[in-house]
Amino acid sequence: MLLVHLGALGAVVRSTSLLKAIKRKYPSSMITWVTDAPAHHLLKSHPAIDRVLTTSEADLLQLEALEFEVAFVIDKSLKAAGVLQRTHADQVFGFKVQGKNGAILPATEAAKELWELGLNNQKKFFENRKPETQLMIEALELGTYQRDEYWLPLTKTEENLRQQRRSEFLAKNKKHYVIGLNTGCSNVISYKKLTVEYHRDLIRRIHQDFPEAEVVLLGGPEDTERNQLIAQDLNVISTATESGLRDGLVSVAACDIVITGDSLGMHMAISQKTQVIAWFGPTCAHEIDLYDRGVHILTKSSCSPCWKRTCEKSIMCYDQVSLEEIVNALKSSRANSLSWRSSALHSAAEEVPGAVAPA
Repeated sequence: MLLVHLGALGAVVRSTSLLKAIKRKYPSSMITWVTDAPAHHLLKSHPAIDRVLTTSEADLLQLEALEFEVAFVIDKSLKAAGVLQRTHADQVFGFKVQGKNGAILPATEAAKELWELGLNNQKKFFENRKPETQLMIEALELGTYQRDEYWLPLTKTEENLRQQRRSEFLAKNKKHYVIGLNTGCSNVISYKKLTVEYHRDLIRRIHQDFPEAEVVLLGGPEDTERNQLIAQDLNVISTATESGLRDGLVSVAACDIVITGDSLGMHMAISQKTQVIAWFGPTCAHEIDLYDRGVHILTKSSCSPCWKRTCEKSIMCYDQVSLEEIVNALKSSRANSLSWRSSALHSAAEEVPGAVAPA
């Protein structure tokens, strides 16, 4: 069984929701997943994945030695189609390429709906109401959609580190629960992050309205300087931003609730069953399933969603995200005891017997 998903890091995390459906349909399958670096770090040691390869030439040479009965190609890209050309698969689901003109096409009729959403903004933005997880299941013909969760368990060592890190977060100021602010996003659509000053205003409100909460800043290498600006003169904890993707996953899992844009951090939080307050500007909120553990907050911008990578407007969509809505979402979550869980619930592996990968 071959799974080709090279795409954005968050999308790769989301695609782990396919693994249980694959195992239901093909219970004795061995899964090889090909992705771009550094996403392979997220997938290594996964209990359902037998082999993780990247698009490095050395790994593609290994792929050439393999043959597959079934291949799932999730990316609508020439690069993904090129990966498929480096091996042999008896049957392909998802997407393929027309070699003579490079057109990306659905590999089977089932993938037509997902394919069309990439071509028609009216359908993608306003008519479609299915989450991406459901669209993928249907496109890949993996049976009846069962709303499978993301499946990205921590290893035993990481789970121990998560518990230790959470205890350290809470002990610093003797707080009762942890609110994580995922402050950044990739540079592909840079408008999926709030401004530095917005984050500072939000932190001040959290300190005011939720004195029992510890505030933790989350992010990757591209957020290091930004998080320093956000944290300046404020009583917050800044997590390591350059310790790797798996370490970042541990920090996310150590939080009781994560406030975030549509980003890798959001998908990490979903994967760890953390309560999520996610705001949306350029992208489509209905494509993201929070699995009844969170709140979608939409910008007030009239041109959202747009999926544009550049924007010339003087007032941006991130300027029109209501601070009061975020605060109210926090209050609602606290009142309903949705976000303040016992530490045992952080382990995604508990959902599937034997799912904790070896340390």
